[in-house]
Amino acid sequence: MPVVELALAAVEDLDALVRTHSLPADTRARVVRSLRPLEQFPLLGPELTGRWADHRFLLGPWRWMVMVYVHLADEDRVVVVTVQDARASAAAHGD
Repeated sequence: MPVVELALAAVEDLDALVRTHSLPADTRARVVRSLRPLEQFPLLGPELTGRWADHRFLLGPWRWMVMVYVHLADEDRVVVVTVQDARASAAAHGD
């Protein structure tokens, strides 16, 4: 069963969203619950393309929250690399 972890950049992205979007105090716990299925199904999310090829995404506790991750099968890990507001023009996308 893969270990699911957040890269430092993803933690920083999440912290920024908490501040700028006035998210509730339990946001981190909600994100952890949203990521839990990746422990059993690391290829659950749809694949991205373009510069984000080899990455997948899941929607977070709010449908505008996109969590981009990579499955490192040889290391039995899933690493969330960024957490973004999908409504923002700078959000990760398949281009």
